[in-house]
Amino acid sequence: MVDLGRHPKITLLTYAEVQRVNGFVGNFEVEIRQKARKVDHSLCIGCGTCWDKCPEKVTSEFDLGLGTRPAIYVPFPQAVPLKPVIDTEHCRYIKYLQWQEKQEGKKPPQCLICEKLCPTQAIDWEQEDQILTENFGAIVVATGFDTFDHSVYGEYGGGRYPDVITSMQLERLLNASGPTQGEVLRPSDKKHVKTVVFISCVGSRDERVGQPYCSKACCMYIAKEAIMLKEHDPEVQSYVFYMDIRAGGKDYEEFVRRAQEEAGVLYLRGRVSKIYPYDGKLIVRGEDSLIGRPVEITADLVVLATGMIPSKGAAELAQTLNISHNIHNFMTEAHVKLRPVETQTDGIFLAGAASGPRDIPESVAQGSAAAAKVMGLFSKAEITIEPLVAYVSEESCSGCGTCQLVCPYSAIKVDPEDAVARVNQTLCKGCGTCSAVCSAGAVQLKGFKKEQILSMVEAALK
Repeated sequence: MVDLGRHPKITLLTYAEVQRVNGFVGNFEVEIRQKARKVDHSLCIGCGTCWDKCPEKVTSEFDLGLGTRPAIYVPFPQAVPLKPVIDTEHCRYIKYLQWQEKQEGKKPPQCLICEKLCPTQAIDWEQEDQILTENFGAIVVATGFDTFDHSVYGEYGGGRYPDVITSMQLERLLNASGPTQGEVLRPSDKKHVKTVVFISCVGSRDERVGQPYCSKACCMYIAKEAIMLKEHDPEVQSYVFYMDIRAGGKDYEEFVRRAQEEAGVLYLRGRVSKIYPYDGKLIVRGEDSLIGRPVEITADLVVLATGMIPSKGAAELAQTLNISHNIHNFMTEAHVKLRPVETQTDGIFLAGAASGPRDIPESVAQGSAAAAKVMGLFSKAEITIEPLVAYVSEESCSGCGTCQLVCPYSAIKVDPEDAVARVNQTLCKGCGTCSAVCSAGAVQLKGFKKEQILSMVEAALK
């Protein structure tokens, strides 16, 4: 997070959550919960001794269940800073301390290996959550995305078959730092795969599961992964079941053709009706609508191209930031074409998949655009606000607070001393909600008084 004032400073906060945001553009006050890592990062040098020697192994979130990680770990190999956090839910010593308090069940081992081996004595068992309050001039929301839960598709195995995996899991299998060191092995028996079936639009463009929108990147990452499979093993044959191919970016169509012509990927236009195991393989039943016939393929591995959904907690974060989101919980831009990285709340910007499905080039472009908007904002001594905002006639205001309750931008506050509502014109967007609910007529919009509106109507009728 960056606070650019007279003396710019850069503060990197990891393993933290935003709890509350007050203020307005140029003057945001943000309350942040810094979670307890149980590791003092000011002492830790990231040598890796602790996570190499930790005996407790749990399922790795980064490897999407295909591998394991220790109880003291870094989230992923390129994490910044490359310093660990202790998983208090699975740490043996934390469990031992909890057992000491309750004296229930089997006594767990005390462990303390990480503390004994740490060369800088960075392990801090007494560390607790901290509440930090920082001031910022602008906020960039880049919450990323999660992938759709494919288990709702019973016809695809519903998560029951270990060799039916998602595209993200295949990415981890293809990666040299993944759970199989880059070898594409079947999760069930660790054998090399030779026949792979991709199924597109799993959780995209499907109103049955509440996902009517296109996830945009699936067609391209299917082509990429099919090419990479061929590069890993020339004997691999890939099949793709698709509804239609959406390759609208620069050189995207050529990339899909490369997958077909150079990697030999066979594209079958149609849906898959059923997947079931037989004789150690997976039988994929579908259709090829171009030839009008059913298709049955015996596959070693089935890859589901799961769609993008908003990150967990995105809707709650939008409410905390006082910005709007759509029915799918993606955050809404001020204008999809003219202001694609801005929100209705000045000083808060969007980047990447926070506002909808995005591929890498779009996310990079949006990140650059959001940074440019922030720098443009900070380069000015003053900012210009819209003139058509609300104002309060203090003589008529009773201080009931109804306008404060309904204001979507938190622009109105009732002064407790004189019981009069006042408008922060920097926050006000002139939506008129406050004026509509004010029974005394004390709140008005500049340029939209009753007399002015009637004059416009009369002029239009003449």
